Amino acid sequence: MNHNRLDQLADGIFAIVMTILVFDIKVAAVWGPIDNMGLWLQIKHLFPLLLTYLLSFSLLFTYWRAHHFFVSVYAKNIDPKLTNINALFFMLISLIPFSASVLGEYSKNELSIVIFGVHTILIGLVLYWMRRYVFYSDHIKNPEITKREIRGSTIRILMPVLFALVAILICFWSIKLSFFLFTLAVIFNLSSYSTYLFEGFLKALHRLFFGEDTKGHFAD
Repeated sequence: MNHNRLDQLADGIFAIVMTILVFDIKVAAVWGPIDNMGLWLQIKHLFPLLLTYLLSFSLLFTYWRAHHFFVSVYAKNIDPKLTNINALFFMLISLIPFSASVLGEYSKNELSIVIFGVHTILIGLVLYWMRRYVFYSDHIKNPEITKREIRGSTIRILMPVLFALVAILICFWSIKLSFFLFTLAVIFNLSSYSTYLFEGFLKALHRLFFGEDTKGHFAD
């Protein structure tokens, strides 16, 4: 398989999944006339679905961007194993409308947080597997990649996994905080400065506890 076919498949799947997300956002049918306050109440009921849509769409965008870099920019060739990893990745991506719908419809249930969180973790781990195979496989050719680039991509992939894991653990205490962590993971990946801030935070912690220069301590 060449890059063009895999790129077209990826773009098609992401476009369809992103479009399907909006299908659940519908104002309930109301029999008879309705005033502005009644309409507002109907729209207000959609807030959890709207928030879940924004969260899921943004998450999909970060996955699409990461996939583009790993497979289309870094990987100079495609082999059967990389194709199979992509198949698993696309299967999990296609399930996002399901987990997003559960999270939006049952936003006050801990189980919906667990389902969405586990789904996010699985996607992140498969994406990490894909990245490692592209960078370190003897069968995949790629350009010279700096340790800083590798470290940055590692942080961007695994931070949503970490946030999702913490969100699952604390959802039985605070569902709102779990939602905040999901949102924070997306904001982290959308920001162009988040990796630098995170590395600075780690270096500050290292100096605080070990009192020494951190140069070279954060390579992947």
